[in-house]
Amino acid sequence: MKFTKLTGAVALGTMLSATAAWAEYPERAINMVIPYGAGGATDISARTIAEPLGDAVGKPLIMANVTGAGGATGSVAVQNAKGDGYTMLFARVGSHSVNPAMKATLPYTLDDFRFVTVYEINPVACAVTPASGITSMDGLIAKVAEGGVSYSSSGVGSLPHLASAMVLKEFGVANPLTDATHIPQKGGGAAVTAVLNGTATFLCTNSSALSSFVANKQMVPLLVTTSEPVVGFDAPTANELGKDVLNKLVGWTGIAGPDDLPDDVADKWGEWMAAATQDAKFNETMSARGSVIRLMDPIEANAFIQDQYKAFRDLVDELGMRIEG
Repeated sequence: MKFTKLTGAVALGTMLSATAAWAEYPERAINMVIPYGAGGATDISARTIAEPLGDAVGKPLIMANVTGAGGATGSVAVQNAKGDGYTMLFARVGSHSVNPAMKATLPYTLDDFRFVTVYEINPVACAVTPASGITSMDGLIAKVAEGGVSYSSSGVGSLPHLASAMVLKEFGVANPLTDATHIPQKGGGAAVTAVLNGTATFLCTNSSALSSFVANKQMVPLLVTTSEPVVGFDAPTANELGKDVLNKLVGWTGIAGPDDLPDDVADKWGEWMAAATQDAKFNETMSARGSVIRLMDPIEANAFIQDQYKAFRDLVDELGMRIEG
């Protein structure tokens, strides 16, 4: 009897110790992987929420841009990480909606991740520089007909890549993949720079990546893919131009861990994000960039991402943009 009691006590003590260990998460800094380059929409969103999120977490957040392959390199780094909550990903529409839809040989699927939230939605805007002399979508399409037009993106298989091709198609360009030249860049910031320095004619990317350049009159917006005007963007909406199908082109940012992320860790992220997204400065900054802060719980986030994936897969099939190699 004494042996049985002792064994039970040891077992109970072990269980309590394990529970206490989990309750202490996080015990150290958390690595936050940003799968795109500095200055792009993902980077802007991640670094803007970093301070209020860090305050909610109570431990340092180590922000690292792990770039390459249209967001796949950073995503794989998190996919292969231990599912203990100490390596998390700022998942993005490009890395987790467009990439899976476009790339047949992508080294991960949506099932390889556990999404704890989607917290930001932003529309796409198409823009040129004042030096281009283009002031409307009609003007851009006329230039395409003349030849020599190019567009930049944050990489093959990124949202800007798909968005630009889709916009051209919807505005009557017969062969959007050949009538304009795609110039992929290493990240969203580099894609904007390519237009600013004249390497590319235009780009269609998230409003958050363009807002400061539009405000400083370095870029001229031609279109926003919304039904309602976007603050700070003096440009017609897709609906005003009779192209409401372009409303499908919407960006998002979320947070994900490896697929074996424990429930209690995921629950903590839900609590932290609920606090961080209430931060007034974060909301003011992101709203000024044309973003909509919309916090989704894991169930809603996963449903939303799956719907996005299907929409983009349908578009890829229609445009013939599937990348097999």
